[in-house]
Amino acid sequence: MPRKIRQLIADLRRNGFYLSTGRGKGSHRLFVDPYTNVQAELSGHDGDDAQIYQEKHVKQKIAEAKQKRGEA
Repeated sequence: MPRKIRQLIADLRRNGFYLSTGRGKGSHRLFVDPYTNVQAELSGHDGDDAQIYQEKHVKQKIAEAKQKRGEA
């Protein structure tokens, strides 16, 4: 069963990302890590099924932010 967009957003928030205001068009939302300025953009509504590429994108951006912060 695919994960939901709301679960990907929860992953981002748990890892320090916040929703950037004034950015994103339509159902696109931009999340930013305040310490490293790594940006992750997600499309879709909270209840939509997440696509595989969206899950990979979120994992990649979380890993990138951790690496820049010096966490492993």
